[in-house]
Formats: sequence, C-alpha cells, structure tokens
Amino acid sequence: MNFMKQFALGLAVASLLAGTAVAAPLSSNTRTVIPSAIQQIISVDYRELRNSPSAHALKDRILPDALKQFEAALRATGIDPDHDAEQLTFISFRIPKGGLRSIGIVQGPFKQKEFLQKARLKKIKPEKYLLTYIYPMASGLDMAFLDPSTIVFGDSSALHEAVNVRDNGAESIEANNTINDLVTNVDSAPVWSVLDQLGTQNMMRSALGQASSLADYDVIKKRLLASDYTMNFTNGVTFDLNVKTSDTMTAASLASLVKAGVLYRKMSATPDEKMALDSTTVDSTHDLLQMHFKTDDQRFQSLLKSDLFAAVSR
Repeated sequence: MNFMKQFALGLAVASLLAGTAVAAPLSSNTRTVIPSAIQQIISVDYRELRNSPSAHALKDRILPDALKQFEAALRATGIDPDHDAEQLTFISFRIPKGGLRSIGIVQGPFKQKEFLQKARLKKIKPEKYLLTYIYPMASGLDMAFLDPSTIVFGDSSALHEAVNVRDNGAESIEANNTINDLVTNVDSAPVWSVLDQLGTQNMMRSALGQASSLADYDVIKKRLLASDYTMNFTNGVTFDLNVKTSDTMTAASLASLVKAGVLYRKMSATPDEKMALDSTTVDSTHDLLQMHFKTDDQRFQSLLKSDLFAAVSR
C-alpha cells in the first residue's frame, strides 16, 4: 500500500464515526475491562456523527462490515444505535498464545431494565462468567452490561478476556504505562486512537511504501515505540499523528522518510490526492514524529469521490 492510500485509510478509520467538539475520554467502567496488552484503541463520539457533513459523507462511503454487524445486533436487542449510543470504543489486544482479540464498548442512556425484561420473556438465558452475566446477541456476538449505561460486546473468547480483567485480576490498561500515558495525552480529543509498538512499526512500513527502501527501515523501526492520532471535524477536517520514537535522531530520520514518501506519491497523484498531500505537513520534535493534515469540508468531500477512496473502501 502506498503512502497516500495508507494515510487515507488512517483518515477513514479514525473519522468513520467522528464528532465535532465533544471529547470522548475513557470512562472508569470502560477501563475496568481493557486488558493490558493493547494493540490499538479507537474512541469516537457517536452522538456527533449527524452534526458533521464530512463525517456523514465518509460514513456513507465507507461502512465496514464489522460496524454493520454490530448495529444490526444492537437493533435486534431493541437498542437503536442512531439514538441510544453516545460513545463507541473499539479495543484490539494481544493474547499470550499469539493473535489478536477485539471488543467494543458502547455508552448511552440504555434501558437496561426493559432489555432484561424482554430477555426473560424470550427465555434468553445469560451465561454467568465469574461475576458477569453475558447475553447472546445476533451474528455470534455476546454482550454484558458494565453498568446501566455501558455495554461491552464481542465474541465469546474476547469477552471472557475482558471480564477476566474486571472480575479475575488480569492485568488492565493501568499496567501498560506506555499506552496509558498516550491515552491520557489524547483522550480530550473528540476522536482519538493509540497504537502499540508492533502496530506502529507495521503501520509506518505500509505508510512509507517504496520510500522505506531509501534507508534501513528495519533498523529505524526497532526505535519506534508507539503512536497516537486525533481527528476533529470543527472548522473543516483536522488529522494529527504522533509517532513516539526512542530518540531525537530516530524521529528526524523517520520524518525525512515520510517526507520522501509524500514527494514520491505526488509524482503520480490525482488533483484531489495532490491536494491532500499539499495539505500535509511532517516534522519532528524531540523524540516525536508529527504529521498534520487540515482541509475544508468541501475539499475533503471531493477527496472521498476520488479513485483513491474508492480503492480504500473495497
């Protein structure tokens, strides 16, 4: 995947359900089920989706199957995500035997008592795992109430891993200082994400594309520690990416590689893609690589109609 496609994909993932100006920090109950071995967290303010034309256009253009599946499963339980959901957080985490598990956490003014009553009438019996009652949803997903306004969902194995954190003393996000510090730095943003070391290394290799061959990326990548990004739809579209490295030299070298990737892509870019690249700045400060993108709603929505986004959405 070339630099611009990876950058656009990052925009798409980050802003799919993006809001405008309301922060989306992790609640205390959400934190109780997040395992320590985080691969990525993406948190968005679901309430503000309908307030942003760009977010609407992006959602209409790129709607992942996982989200369709979750929304359908919620509706089957009597919860309308368009009206009842306020904040949605996706968490991917690594497991000891290798591989990844994912859970979602949704917050809103849910009618827990009505849900439980309907479940009893339909003779839906929950599984009690440790101290938590887990209910089956549609499409093979399960869910549990963390409190009357917070639901955690996922497949059975992922949900058990999450419950182990709250009910069985498994290590939580609080034990992961690197990720926890990143979350603290960005969770005042309306849309934010953090990514661990391996995820950051793979993301940057893909983002650099052929530019990674201009230097020994395998040496540099070992010094990439983690990353975060934020996105905002107030007064246009703003995207900020920070990559934490081990030292100032690594951050500067990585910035040079990313700049080379931008220049390389410009050689074959369409007008809309070139506009996006011209609106991108890359720099380094101390041990951080910093990438910034800003444009207005009209230009961003034009970019959505380009062949680039058509490729990304498939």
